[in-house]
Amino acid sequence: MDLFDKIAKSMGGPLGQHQKWSHGYFSFPKLEGEIAPHMYFKGKEHLVWSLNNYLGLANHPEVRAADAKAAADYGMAYPMGARMMSGNSTQHETLEKGLAEFVGKEDAFLLNYGYQGMVSIIDALVDRNDVIVYDAESHACIIDGVRLHMGKRFVYQHNDIESFEKQLERATRLTGQTGGGILVITEGVFGMSGAQGKLKEIIALKQKFNFRLLIDDAHGFGTMGKTGAGTHEEQDCIEDIDVYFGTFAKSMAGIGAFVAANQDIVNYLRYNMRSQTFAKALPMPMVIGLQKRFELLKSRPELRDNLWKIATTLQNGLKDNGFDIGITNTMVTPVFLKGDLLEATSLTRDLRENHSIFCSIVVYPVIPKGLIELRLIPTALHTIEDVEATLKALSIVHEKLKAGDYKENVVVA
Repeated sequence: MDLFDKIAKSMGGPLGQHQKWSHGYFSFPKLEGEIAPHMYFKGKEHLVWSLNNYLGLANHPEVRAADAKAAADYGMAYPMGARMMSGNSTQHETLEKGLAEFVGKEDAFLLNYGYQGMVSIIDALVDRNDVIVYDAESHACIIDGVRLHMGKRFVYQHNDIESFEKQLERATRLTGQTGGGILVITEGVFGMSGAQGKLKEIIALKQKFNFRLLIDDAHGFGTMGKTGAGTHEEQDCIEDIDVYFGTFAKSMAGIGAFVAANQDIVNYLRYNMRSQTFAKALPMPMVIGLQKRFELLKSRPELRDNLWKIATTLQNGLKDNGFDIGITNTMVTPVFLKGDLLEATSLTRDLRENHSIFCSIVVYPVIPKGLIELRLIPTALHTIEDVEATLKALSIVHEKLKAGDYKENVVVA
């Protein structure tokens, strides 16, 4: 079969099969205007709950000024080349040192992107004799990293410690034969459900099993813990996390990521992560801009306080109005409704066209059939008035959903 004929018959895969009718509205929408809780979609102002700008730093005036000055001073090309060859700088190393200290590790290494960074971390840490044990609801970057692994991998049911221990037993028996080690991977905050990974329960099993723990704390870094250091700070287990991964795309409203661990492991990763060895370093304007974002993250606790004020008010309001928000114990706020794809799209269109509420819609195959998830991401810039308007709109569309009004395409104003 011709390669392109095969692709055409697949209808674009599980998500791409919908592109003909969803592109530009449900998928690849264009939000325009200043990054803020209120932006423009299709020329109309909307209240937006879909941006991971947790601390509101994307358009903070000090951040914008730092970005602009660094771009003027250095341009976008400097430093030229990969870090190992010709692209290193004192500014990169300064940021690494600060990040390591903040998350409680000896050293840290900057990564160009979060997704490819996690894939490459996994690839560098394990070989064919090692076994990976990972959570079933791990982010796609973890799944892709695991897929590259040439050895065995065992998946445990999401946040299920009994299932986790069974997979550890399997992994231990196998590594007894191969002579390899065990890498456990989970998340600090699961981005779809909002649940925290059960870090302390996982760590407790180190007394019985020999493994190393890598956590992806993309959503926890900057939001969780007394100082915002992450979910491992929130759960008081900083020292027991062997490898910590955080991104700049969420709380820091930037590009890139970092990995932190003891100095030997970070040095090993510096020289063995192919995604960094063979890729250009983060541009200087981004690094200097990240330094300003990091400074504000640490010095302005009121930003994190307001994030949690909005998240708590939103989640309590949803529960008081009878909504199912699952088991979230973080700022990520899912709203689970019962319905099919047609109802999901009709409800979402109603929210956008008649109530000017823009939030992400999640359906099968990301979640089980028969469920609709509206994923709300609060930020430090949202207001109580924004929450109240959203609760009112969601209550209206929920009643229409239960009444069957979305069985056919909704008539919009």
